[in-house]
Amino acid sequence: SAKAIIAKLGNKVVAAEYKLDGERLQIHKRKEGVTLFSRRLEVITHNYPDVLELVAKNVASGEAILEAEVVAINEDTGEYLPFQELMHRRRKYGVAEAMKQYPVALNFFDLLSADRKDYTNFPYGERRAKLESVVKETERTRPVPALRTADPEEIEKFMEDAIANGCEGLVVKDLDGVYRAGAREFSWVKLKREYRSELTDTIDLVIVGAFHGRGRRAGTYGTYLLAAYDDKKANFPSVSKIGTGFTDEDLQKFPRLLKKYESRVKPPSVESNLVPDVWFRPHLVIETIASEITLSPIHPAGMGRIRKESGLALRFPKFTGKIRDDKKPEDATTVDEIVEMYNLQLKKVERVAQ
Repeated sequence: SAKAIIAKLGNKVVAAEYKLDGERLQIHKRKEGVTLFSRRLEVITHNYPDVLELVAKNVASGEAILEAEVVAINEDTGEYLPFQELMHRRRKYGVAEAMKQYPVALNFFDLLSADRKDYTNFPYGERRAKLESVVKETERTRPVPALRTADPEEIEKFMEDAIANGCEGLVVKDLDGVYRAGAREFSWVKLKREYRSELTDTIDLVIVGAFHGRGRRAGTYGTYLLAAYDDKKANFPSVSKIGTGFTDEDLQKFPRLLKKYESRVKPPSVESNLVPDVWFRPHLVIETIASEITLSPIHPAGMGRIRKESGLALRFPKFTGKIRDDKKPEDATTVDEIVEMYNLQLKKVERVAQ
């Protein structure tokens, strides 16, 4: 638990950072070029030619050794993708094609040296400060999101935020710890969920908002805001954003289908902490699948039902391609059903553990 980890690290302020579902890289930037090493210090530069360009453009130091997590992304939506998608990049042939199909982003989490100065004996807090000063934050590069606190509840909420953003959990770090090659020992401690399971049921949700696209989706909607139906409150609390599973035809068709339901302000029946670029009155129901249902500090569906100040959200949601024309918005999956599905996940994991 977060409380146990803080106690283990001395009951003091720690750094809690996103633990991403990607591949760990050690990056050596020199005047003659950039070399990438795997966790086992294998040279894997040829797998990530786009990473070389990202480092050259966005790491300010002329010479540096840094560590980062490389993660597959949906270039059109900015969403992080599961680790299995990234593994398509680990190939000997067809690298250029894989680079186009599976673009990546870099989340930097440590700095060993910069401009020929060794930082390995500096405390982590100072290494992180230097890291932030040399890594330019862009859509594809950034220091990994971090929180400094001694409050276990703040860490638990930050973990929910991390999971909602496609991460595995958190890594909690001692700000006084020095770098130890290949060993995190007690100064870095992973904090993960107590369960993880596959969700097999489809979920019918209502589109209540949209966000403008970028990349290939510039000029149309890139992601949609989805809501379940709360039959007790007679409203539609948000439960997910979704941008995966849409064909080019879908991307052209959906704005036309939704046009008549556009609203300049948030519809009174919609509950959401996110503010999309365009609101829609609840009408269009679509079928989705997801890897699982997680706790969320962002989405209000099921708020407080499982944990205080936490709602529920879909992890890695995907449109199945099916529009539920046969369903009114009030026929969408209900909040009670989503809570029940979440609890069933826990029971499945308990059975597997036994």
